[in-house]
Amino acid sequence: MKRRPRDIGTAAESATVKYLHTAGFPHAERRSLRGALDAGDITGTPGVCWEVKGGDAARTASDLTITRWMAELATETVNADADFGLLVVQRAGVGPGNAARWWAYMPAWHVTALLTGSLPGVAVTFPVRMLLADAVTLLRAAGYGTEPAPTVVPYQAVHPAGVHTINLPAQEAS
Repeated sequence: MKRRPRDIGTAAESATVKYLHTAGFPHAERRSLRGALDAGDITGTPGVCWEVKGGDAARTASDLTITRWMAELATETVNADADFGLLVVQRAGVGPGNAARWWAYMPAWHVTALLTGSLPGVAVTFPVRMLLADAVTLLRAAGYGTEPAPTVVPYQAVHPAGVHTINLPAQEAS
């Protein structure tokens, strides 16, 4: 049975949100459809508009298709009253569990503004492609999102009764 476009979009958006939760955007969630004033696919990330594309259309997207999606993103970024917009595109051979490795496109002037902290004199609109994880790193460095939850919990030894710990010289307190 062939998947409907809406189901493909939902799956891609859900995978992106799941990644964003671990990467410093814990309030990210799929946005309900807004009709003519579309403000992107993900909400809960103040200042950032996200347009997400998945399925075969994304995995085989041509340059012209990316250009059309970037134009759609520009309109949605204005509608969302966001500072920056990202187009997230599922990569061929990279499944939903690895959404951090999907492509993220941003207008060049957005990348410049994130790197320098100021808007360039000219709004250079050609798309810059990077991994989603790298785009999120740029956003986080510019102050967007929150501190991501730690993924590794420090080990704390719990010794059963009767087991003794021997401190090595380098471990002894001074």
